[in-house]
Amino acid sequence: MHRLDNATHLTPLDDDELRNLHLYPDTTSAPWIRVNFVSSIDGAVSADGTSGALGTPADKRLFGVLRELADVILVGAGTVRAENYGGARVTAERSARRRERGQTDAPPIAVVTASADIDPGSRLLTDTTVAPLILTTAGAPDDRKARLEAAGARVLELGESTVTSAAIARTLHRLGLGRVLCEGGPALFGQLLTDDAVDELCLTTAPLLVGGHAPRIALSPTATATTMRRAHLLGDDDGTLLARWVRERNG
Repeated sequence: MHRLDNATHLTPLDDDELRNLHLYPDTTSAPWIRVNFVSSIDGAVSADGTSGALGTPADKRLFGVLRELADVILVGAGTVRAENYGGARVTAERSARRRERGQTDAPPIAVVTASADIDPGSRLLTDTTVAPLILTTAGAPDDRKARLEAAGARVLELGESTVTSAAIARTLHRLGLGRVLCEGGPALFGQLLTDDAVDELCLTTAPLLVGGHAPRIALSPTATATTMRRAHLLGDDDGTLLARWVRERNG
């Protein structure tokens, strides 16, 4: 056991150093699924119904860096609705760095929804520069899928009635989107954990106690223990802690 008083302090780190701390490993053979969440000290995933209420300047800074590095942003339909998701916004400087890495100017949002229950008039489709991906099923209502396609989405059927983690990984890899950033919600994170599909977690702990009935960052019908190692721990002046946890793999 070691005291962590010497955890890296965030403020002196410039964005180049922050990016280097979060570079993806090689994804040519398989996608790498990184999950990013913020929670309160007492484990709440939201305050006032949204995760944004937990955001701190340090968390927002890392949020932008993680989106810059990702090929695709994976999110559940419930989170899209609750957080009023629009397309990812990337500055000109970040777009230039993405092009240097062989990426598109901005990552698309990929929404997991077995029922295709997404409003075609939502910001996901009206406030974006990149067509979102709707990861749905053959059993979803055809009229919903047709309306989403008419609004500009790319609709992909990944199964008959369910969207499995394996199908998500396989489809994104086939599309050349190996650097995956999952932004929730708890049900999607829980599914990925249950299916042994999570490679790392970037967890921000906001210096807040919330109480209430907010859920944990991962929800699933059964518990699944996944051993992780701490890659690094960053701290900010306001008490925010940002930890990167990477999956321990044998062999």
